[in-house]
Amino acid sequence: MREPRQDALYVTVSTTTDSADAARHLAATAVERRLAACAQIDGPVTSVYRWQGAVETATEWRVLYKTPADRYAALEEHIRREHSYDVPEIIVTPVTAGGEDYLAWLRAETRD
Repeated sequence: MREPRQDALYVTVSTTTDSADAARHLAATAVERRLAACAQIDGPVTSVYRWQGAVETATEWRVLYKTPADRYAALEEHIRREHSYDVPEIIVTPVTAGGEDYLAWLRAETRD
């Protein structure tokens, strides 16, 4: 597990899964557990990828989480535990700027 850049206070985290129901589960449970303030679901999307030596095509749904960088490790653990894929996509993007009121809300919603 690699932590986000030290200067990033907030991150977005992306994963994909094989159904709308699975995406809703991943999103809702992360928000309920305060691992992310928000999760958006896109889909369906078509993914083309190489897996076990073959080029595959699949219909997937993308979940995009918004969270403080210090919540990333717990969010990654949650995604790995709840995800049905052997190797789930987990991509982290640092947030370099944002509306101060939105970022304050994001932090408040990920604290007990």
